[in-house]
Amino acid sequence: MMTNLAFKEQMNNRLKRFALEIIKLYQSLPSTGEATVIGKQVLRPGTSIAANYRVACQSRSGKEFYSKLSIVVEEADETLFWLELLAEAGIVSMERLAMIMQESVEIVKIMATARKNFTRSTGK
Repeated sequence: MMTNLAFKEQMNNRLKRFALEIIKLYQSLPSTGEATVIGKQVLRPGTSIAANYRVACQSRSGKEFYSKLSIVVEEADETLFWLELLAEAGIVSMERLAMIMQESVEIVKIMATARKNFTRSTGK
């Protein structure tokens, strides 16, 4: 069984790798107006997921932890939206986005479950 500390460390590393993939994706976008606008939209939440999770792990209270974890869930879901838009607009191929979109879905699920389990464990 994984300890809480091991889980946090594993997630910190996973989310940082995700942020780096988002940065690489942004760097590879075509130089068009719409790609630039949507690229900046995906770059902001896609890189803030790791930062907000890191802050959540350093929270001083359960309420603060829950709040920061909620931001992580929102940012991961927003990232997924912008990735979908990149694909559906034909700016980036679905093949190029498939793995990063799957990772975004998994991050949303993991963080939403962690938030839900935290609520259950604290009785709030």
